[in-house]
Amino acid sequence: MTNLLEVRNLTVEFRLEKGVVRAVDDVSFTLKRGETLGIVGESGSGKSVTSLAVMRLIPNPPGRIAGGEIIFDGKNLLDATEKEMRRIRGKRIAMIFQDPMSSLNPVLTIGRQITESLKLHMDMGGRAAELRATELLDLVGIPSAKKRLKEFPHEFSGGMRQRVMIAMALACNPELLIADEPTTALDVTIQAQILELIGQLQKELGTAVIMITHDLGVVAGMADRLLVMYAGRVVEDAPTEPLFADPRMPYTMGLLNSIPRLDERKGAELVPIPGLPPDLTRLGKECPFHPRCRFAVKGVCDVTVPPLRQVAEEHKAACLFNVDELKAADANRSAALMDLVP
Repeated sequence: MTNLLEVRNLTVEFRLEKGVVRAVDDVSFTLKRGETLGIVGESGSGKSVTSLAVMRLIPNPPGRIAGGEIIFDGKNLLDATEKEMRRIRGKRIAMIFQDPMSSLNPVLTIGRQITESLKLHMDMGGRAAELRATELLDLVGIPSAKKRLKEFPHEFSGGMRQRVMIAMALACNPELLIADEPTTALDVTIQAQILELIGQLQKELGTAVIMITHDLGVVAGMADRLLVMYAGRVVEDAPTEPLFADPRMPYTMGLLNSIPRLDERKGAELVPIPGLPPDLTRLGKECPFHPRCRFAVKGVCDVTVPPLRQVAEEHKAACLFNVDELKAADANRSAALMDLVP
């Protein structure tokens, strides 16, 4: 499979009163046609900003894409005009936005908002666009779809609005679908339906998917590769199965260690990651995770930015120590962590 998307050394900055925030710092990754890439990390790690940069939707001011390349199907999107981007957005690249409450226009009906892209990108007439919009609402599980096309966003619950957002993103059968926390506002049964729908679209159309989430359980069953982000940087990049079986970065270990597991012994406690993510205006020449890392070595981790380096085949991690050293240091610690890292 050829690469549909190549992001090279992407840097995004926001100028604020207290300083410049580098929300995305030298991020690189590739995505093949039909592949699913999961991007995971805590809030503020740069996941959503990365996706907005791919769509060229960074608000300027205060934000700007300060460097890098975004190559989509052989073309650098950073060189594209706004007119060219309008032809790409919605048709070739679509996005399910994180907040359904504020992503829909409150003064336009749901039907108007879905059919707009169908008329613009698919050259559909009013009747054909309405039929397709009804079909899309049926697909995402909204009852009485034809009737609800005439209703406004405030007449829908949060979960229903999220389903409308998903229907809008799928409308033009995009080549790349960016799903930013697509199931956050939905209950568990609807989550499964939506994920199955996205998977079905991939099989039928060869759509590539970027799944952005904090829920490792979601990407475990969907993603071919995982990108773990922290403080705007990629700290681990690997195929899904090797990353879950053998994480090579302490932050990834911490994320996995904080997930409830069915095979845990009764009464076992979750082990949270201590502390909070760093203030991005105060990052220095240090590992950004070191204040929260139980493996951190004074005089080493607090004075060196670890590069993203090859640690195994198709597996990169940003840590100054190798995984065997980490295991040895943790030999007398939590048995739950040792279960996760055999």
